[in-house]
This record gives sequence, structure tokens and C-alpha cells, in this order.
Amino acid sequence: MSLTLDTYRLLGRSGLRVSPLALGAATFGTDWGWGAEQDEARKLFDLYVERGGNFIDTASTYTDGSSERLIGEFTRDQRESLVLATKYTTLRRPGDPNSGGSHRKSLFASVEASLRQLNTDYIDLLYLHVWDFTTPVEEILRGMDDLVRQGKILYVAICNAPAWQVSRMQTIADLRGWSPLVALQIEYSLIERAGERDLIPMAREMGLGVVPYSPLAGGVLTGKYSRDDLTATDIASDDSDRKSFNRALGTVTERNLDIADVVKEVATELGRTPAQVGLAWTLRRPGVTAPIIGARTPAQLEDNLGALEVGFTAAQLARLDEAGATGLGYPHDMLASDHIRRIMAGDMRIETRR
Repeated sequence: MSLTLDTYRLLGRSGLRVSPLALGAATFGTDWGWGAEQDEARKLFDLYVERGGNFIDTASTYTDGSSERLIGEFTRDQRESLVLATKYTTLRRPGDPNSGGSHRKSLFASVEASLRQLNTDYIDLLYLHVWDFTTPVEEILRGMDDLVRQGKILYVAICNAPAWQVSRMQTIADLRGWSPLVALQIEYSLIERAGERDLIPMAREMGLGVVPYSPLAGGVLTGKYSRDDLTATDIASDDSDRKSFNRALGTVTERNLDIADVVKEVATELGRTPAQVGLAWTLRRPGVTAPIIGARTPAQLEDNLGALEVGFTAAQLARLDEAGATGLGYPHDMLASDHIRRIMAGDMRIETRR
């Protein structure tokens, strides 16, 4: 079924309505050596909002703060109609260990900085950005709840954290009457499907909407890479482009290019672009609320938005699923085996050995 940006979805177990594709603003600003200048970023923002989009994703340290500052400028006259999501925990001031991390001091200082940069008096959705394996979960949850009670943030969420910690946090929040987590942001695409093991099932069970980032695997699923890139000698550096950066990260592999080939085949059959097919697959996965699109030009954004109109045949969907399939590992594969299913159904005698 065809969607539009104003075919809003509920975010997790909240009543918050968000667009089925979120606009990622990590490309707003050129401080990292790539991205969109202010005028170009404004065009991206205007195009998205004019189409009915309302879900903007950023972080306190994206493009060294330029992302939030640009969003603050762009949203000046329409703040109330938009859902602004930002994040805390990444280091804001080199040399100051307390300017990063999940703890209370970092949380409160980062939120105050985001409020200034976003030119607003409240944040719709605040994510814990990266799990630090240090801060007690009670400190995180209580700090988030305090900010909700103060009206500085409306909803809380989490990214890049182990499934067992997220489910533990959600349970503690429920038992203590603190603000529950309503969203889980993870890397998820046809190429990166590890989230299907525990994170996505956990999110569905605990009431968190899944918001995938990098749904096109750093551009690999758009078809921009070839086998020649497997042997390219340039590596990422301060003045390198995004393409060499992704090669240096190890995103460009034979397996991933094989998956991209299947995406291109399906795109040709549908008369669509590979980017639209890759996004549409993620968009329609169970538990997914809104993939984040990270376009750098209006043309790229227009192309990405075309994913809302893509429909697959059962055969095409099966080919895509098979191309990117990943083993779920123990205990999932064992529990799904025919042998275990027969034992659980009582169809096989169980031998007891002493």
C-alpha cells in the first residue's frame, strides 16, 4: 500500500504521531568534511516538511553542533508542528570527561546545550546515544524522568545499547513510575540485520518503536559501489570523501555487493531506483516505525521519498529477504529447529539419561 509522509505512525507505546520516514540531519553542515551547506540543508528541510514530514533526527554533536543550530533556524516559525529528536552521551568538549557519557551531569548539560542550539524550550524526543557500560541504569532513567517532569523533554528513547539492558531499563521505569522508553534507534538494513536476533523482538515486546539508521548501509544499497571498490587503495582521511570513508569502515564487501546486486535487479523489475527498494524493504519490516533518511541533496531526498510508493510481489520480497538473511544464532536457531518443535509438540520420545 502506498504511503505518504503524512501517513503518520504512533511511536512505540506513546500517542506521538511521526512520519514513516524521518529526516536525518547529520548531513546538515560541512564541519566533518562532507554534508550540506546551509542553503542546501534548508532546501532539504523545506522539501521534507512541505511533503508532510514532521520527524527530524539530530544529535548534540552532529557536525560539531551545526546540525542542531541549523534546525533551530529552520524551525523558528513552525516548531510546534514538528517532532524534534536529538541525542546525548557523545563527547562535546575534548579533554572534559564529564562532557560525554550517560551520567546525570552529561545528560543535563547536553540537554541545555541542545535547547540553546535548537532555539527551543523543549525537546520532543531525547535518545541516549551510545551505551557507556558505566552509568547505573537508575541514574539514567531518573535523570531522564526529572527532565520530563521539568518539561524540557517530552519523551525518552535509546540507541546503540544491548537488548537486555534496554528491557531491564523499561521494566525499572514501569515499576517506579518513571517515563518509559518509547523508541529504539539501531542500525538496520538489508545488509545489517543483526537487530533481528534480540533488539527488534525486544522492542516489539516492550513497546519501543524501532527507528533504523543507515537503512541504505552507507550508500552500498544505492548501487554507487562496484567490485573495483574492493581493491581501491585510498583510505579515509580528514579530506577524503564519504565513499572512501565507507570503504575504510569495511562496509564494502563481496557479500554486501551481492546483496546490492539483488536490490538492483528488483529495482529494475519495478522501474524504481535501488535506494527506493532498499528503503522500502526496511520501511515495511515488522516493528519498524520510521527509517532515517540521510540525503545530502534535494535530488537524493526526492529519490528516497519515492520509497513510500514501492510495493513488492511476494517473490520479490522473498528474494530480498534471502539475499540479506543472517543467522539468528543460539538459542533462536535451536528453538526454531524441527527437532525442538517436535519435542515441544510431544511428537518425539525424550530419552532421559542418568
